[in-house]
Amino acid sequence: MTAHAKTREIVVQELNSDQLHGLSQEQAAEKYALYGENKLREKKKKTNLQRFFAQFKDVMILILLAAAAVSFVVACLEGDAEGFFEPVLILLIVVLNAIMGVVQESRAEKALEALKGMSAPHARVIRGGEEAVINAAELVPGDIIRLEAGDFVPADARLLHSVSLKSEESALTGESVPAEKDAEAIIEEKAPLGDRVNMVFSGCSITYGTATAVVTATGMDTEMGKIANLLDSEEEGQTPLQQKLAQLGKYLGALALAACAIIFVVGLASGIPALEIFMTAVSLAVSAIPEGLPAIVTIVLSIGVQRLVKKNVIIRRLPAVETLGSASVICSDKTGTLTQNRMTLVKAWVDGMEEPELISGKNSEKIRTLLELGTLCSDGSVIFHGTKEQHIGDPTETAIVLAAYNNGMPKEQLNMAYPRLAEIPFDSDRKLMTTVNRMNGKNIVIVKGAFDVLSDRCVGGNLERAGQIVESMSESALRVLAIAYKEIDQVPEKPESEELERGLQFLGLAGMIDPPRPEAKEAVAVCRKAGIRPVMITGDHIATASAIAKELGIQKEGELAITGPELDAMPERELDEKVEKIAVYARVSPENKIRIVKAWQRKGQIVSMTGDGVNDAPALKAADIGCAMGITGTDVAKGAADMTLTDDNFATIVEAVREGRGIYANIRKVTGFLLGTNIGEVVLVFVAMLLWHKSPLMSMQLLWINLVTDSLPAIALGMEAVEPDVMNRKPRPKNESLFSHGLGIRVVLQGIMFGTLSLIAYWLGETQTASVAGGQTMAFMVLAFSQVIHAFNMRSHHSLFKTGVFTNHNLNRAVLISAALVCLVLFTPLRTAFGLVLLPGKLYLQAAGLIFVPLLVMELSKAVGLVKE
Repeated sequence: MTAHAKTREIVVQELNSDQLHGLSQEQAAEKYALYGENKLREKKKKTNLQRFFAQFKDVMILILLAAAAVSFVVACLEGDAEGFFEPVLILLIVVLNAIMGVVQESRAEKALEALKGMSAPHARVIRGGEEAVINAAELVPGDIIRLEAGDFVPADARLLHSVSLKSEESALTGESVPAEKDAEAIIEEKAPLGDRVNMVFSGCSITYGTATAVVTATGMDTEMGKIANLLDSEEEGQTPLQQKLAQLGKYLGALALAACAIIFVVGLASGIPALEIFMTAVSLAVSAIPEGLPAIVTIVLSIGVQRLVKKNVIIRRLPAVETLGSASVICSDKTGTLTQNRMTLVKAWVDGMEEPELISGKNSEKIRTLLELGTLCSDGSVIFHGTKEQHIGDPTETAIVLAAYNNGMPKEQLNMAYPRLAEIPFDSDRKLMTTVNRMNGKNIVIVKGAFDVLSDRCVGGNLERAGQIVESMSESALRVLAIAYKEIDQVPEKPESEELERGLQFLGLAGMIDPPRPEAKEAVAVCRKAGIRPVMITGDHIATASAIAKELGIQKEGELAITGPELDAMPERELDEKVEKIAVYARVSPENKIRIVKAWQRKGQIVSMTGDGVNDAPALKAADIGCAMGITGTDVAKGAADMTLTDDNFATIVEAVREGRGIYANIRKVTGFLLGTNIGEVVLVFVAMLLWHKSPLMSMQLLWINLVTDSLPAIALGMEAVEPDVMNRKPRPKNESLFSHGLGIRVVLQGIMFGTLSLIAYWLGETQTASVAGGQTMAFMVLAFSQVIHAFNMRSHHSLFKTGVFTNHNLNRAVLISAALVCLVLFTPLRTAFGLVLLPGKLYLQAAGLIFVPLLVMELSKAVGLVKE
């Protein structure tokens, strides 16, 4: 519909809505059934069949299939029924791997869908005369919505009322400067999008002002929906860690292929049949290359993301999980993050009073007047559901609104009795909010905001005494709002700060407290122990901020607290020198926040930054880990951040860092386990071919070991619980190698150990049974079981007996399945197809001794400190 070319009243009428009451619940339900969800159509998802065939694109899998085809053709030519077993087994293993891949992809997609649902944008809507916050997907044409700075516009809408409204529309129009909006304008029907100043569009964001609007289009009917085909070009990229692992796989592949080429030549020269040596070489190449490592790492990351969801953290980008473990500085807002974000008005003072008065349900007339004006100059509201309160909007405003309500002055009644005629919304530069209300036949300007800003604009009142009261309240960790007023004759058409916010009569002060969260103090102590520096960055008064910081342990003896203006006056060089000594930044601007983040980054630190407002978005992007608030955070802040806290709690950030460190440690364990076992297989076959010109394992035996000892134990290792001492370690450098702290050397040595044990097993088996099959059976058994046992070694750098042998239940199950599959081909008639034989009893005892050597070696290494995290 061409809503921009019609008056507000006609648009509302055509949509069968009501400006004051919005749609009824019944109307909304009918329209929802008609229009569907307010979502853009997503790229068509792959079917499970498409996913299944996509698993066969890997070059090594294709080589393996080619080997199966060659083996199948040879079996057909020779007419040997047993010859078909090998190609059938190869195909079976490939298909099983493909099925596992499909299952893993499906799990990851479901996890992503769940996260999308949890991080879906919300909208403030009026339905049936009541304001509510709903999922933006539930919006329908005709809904009346409210918008303010920091909100994403949830649907295309015609403005009904706007105050100083500006919208960022570069995604649609290409215009880099926010567009000014005017609800009263009527635009020519064919006007381009950029000229439709009486409309706001889905996917854009409000950068300034407030508005009420009626939804005109949702989902694919929006202007953004018309260009939704651009979304189809989005491709899922690999995380930096995955790219490193993929590169590692290529290097290992090159080495394995070189080893295979040598084995092939040696085998041919030794008279081994070409097909047999070809199959051995190919299967060795496939088993040596950890082609499943990037996929398993993705699973580990996905499991970590799900763990974090349970800890009230939503990760928007997987690389953030990798970076979390490196965080060395956490720059945190105070209000709601370190404190409870349940502002309670506890004291108030009005000009002329001796001392502040405690807030109760029966306050003096002077205090009631202060509460009345403060409520009229507030956008926040408190909705009651029985005995439960729902605070909507800024917590400092809702504290005043609730105090007025408790004194018998509900906001709705005040707004009806003293209607708002004009307003200048709050912004972080002015630190003020202003309204003009019609009160008792007069036009009263009400201004509320920071005392240090408001006092400069007042011409009446005992400002010196007010300053003393502010200081006293702040020292008690109270947040103080100042309120002033004046009377004007005419209400300006376009309210300006210079006109309305000058020549004011000072009225009084409202002192409220947002007590520290009980868990925040402990979380700060954990940070300090983990080598992470907590820093408070707040817009609050410096005395209040410093008092809370000292109570929580953020500001220690000798550490500084400075204000935004002091930071502005500080040259970059001086900031770099002092940044490590500054614990609290108060009264900061958006520019200040970016400077603080970059100063720490120049020190080589990995910075996590929290924020909730539209003005925090640049700093959230500049930080290594941007962390938005899920409750009080604006949609713009959430869009700029890497992760969102659903409980706005500082302790949750610390818990997220702990989980991030644990996830990274698990990735190291998985990588070490897979590479160590793969290197062992290469060493076994390569050395045996050079020494004895015999293959110690047949291709199908290698493939079976690779199938049953890799994937399941590796995934189970990725689910290992975070180690208790993970927060006792210093943060790891951002560019630290995955194989640091000796992991690379240990992996190679472990591989040599597996290869050596298997060579000994082959020699014992062949000499005592006088058959190659006996040697191969012994090598198969020792290599398979020693790798399964080794999964327990990789659980921790601590002794397995200290960690608890069977405390990882997922690993227990994985090991039991793997062991059962190995036993299946060792002790059932299936062994014949695998070229295995039953061994004398003493060889099983010798094999058991060799199998547990890795456990003994690793325990000794841990005891003497050779294994470190």
